[in-house]
Amino acid sequence: MTTFIPADYADTVEPMQAAHQAILAALDRYGIAFEAYPQDLPQGNPRGKAAARAHPMQGALKYHGMTDWDWRIAYLPSISVSNDAGYTLTSVAFDPDLNQDQVTIGGKQATGRDLERVVQSLNVVRRIARIESRARVVSHNRVRAETTGKGLGTSASASAALALAAVAAAFGPEIAANKRFVSSLSRLLAGSGCRSATGGLSLWLSYPGIAHEDSFAVRLDKPGQFDELSLITVPISSRIQLKTEEAHRDAPESSLFRSWMLSRGNEVIELIDAIQQGDWQAVGRWSELDSIRLHGVTMSGSMENKIFGWEPENITLFRMCNELRSANIPVYCSTDTGPTCVFLTHRSHSAAVIDAIKQQNLGLDIIEGRIAGPAHLVDLDEAARELGTA
Repeated sequence: MTTFIPADYADTVEPMQAAHQAILAALDRYGIAFEAYPQDLPQGNPRGKAAARAHPMQGALKYHGMTDWDWRIAYLPSISVSNDAGYTLTSVAFDPDLNQDQVTIGGKQATGRDLERVVQSLNVVRRIARIESRARVVSHNRVRAETTGKGLGTSASASAALALAAVAAAFGPEIAANKRFVSSLSRLLAGSGCRSATGGLSLWLSYPGIAHEDSFAVRLDKPGQFDELSLITVPISSRIQLKTEEAHRDAPESSLFRSWMLSRGNEVIELIDAIQQGDWQAVGRWSELDSIRLHGVTMSGSMENKIFGWEPENITLFRMCNELRSANIPVYCSTDTGPTCVFLTHRSHSAAVIDAIKQQNLGLDIIEGRIAGPAHLVDLDEAARELGTA
């Protein structure tokens, strides 16, 4: 099943398909494999229950814009690193006696667009599973700080946790172990959720018109390969209450967007090569550079209402990285859609970087962490105790 192609970008399909094939060839060269998308699935359990935990991610090669909003297909492939600064825990219980889905997020009943996005994701799982049961969904984000900020990637972890829990509830843990299947469904609430599903350093395969089952994430690193990489997260709130979906809608209108998109294939292959060589600094350099390019695309998409997603603290922190590198401390600053900063450095330099952040006197939380793994199932009783549903 192909997906929607915006008319203004129809001419990019051929070069982006060619880039996609070149990326697949690069994965094959390194023996990076992925499962087949499952066929002939059994009917799902109309009373199934499951819970899952997933971590947020930080973009290295980032993305903006959706070619197909129903299936949440991106214009270009992207790579991210999962971050153990926080996680989302979600439980899903299908119940044929319910008249409608009941969704609780952070202790509050979901409404509006938040509810709509969860229901859309559940509807796809229900359709595949051939069940009609509504579901009770309880979800909570946990961050190892007083504040979450904007741009930490919790929508990605929420999407991955929801998808994994829903698949496991409907089909059981064996089918839920198919990362390609779960990753493709993890796209449906937030696109980056597909990378949170696979964890580590993950690549999301996407281009205009790609089939749903071919747009998924694959992990590029091996567990433990980048244990020396430290992720230092500084949550920063958005004073303008930035909405990621607004930025997604504006970005393709930027005159910068097309060149950013068409250069992506070669960049992905370059970063795949670097990751296979264990080059964490290449991950850091690309993360920092693409933060700046993402911001440029974001704020130049509209003629009338420019989206300035950064806050004054961002300039201070990016300049700090330049100063530290001049002092031979390798550190790189990354931001996604929002001002929250994630610093990538070697563990041996973590203390120096944290001290430098404190010296800026910004009054911000600092979370020292590492690369997180993939989304995983959680014991139902354990989840119920943490979510307060026991």
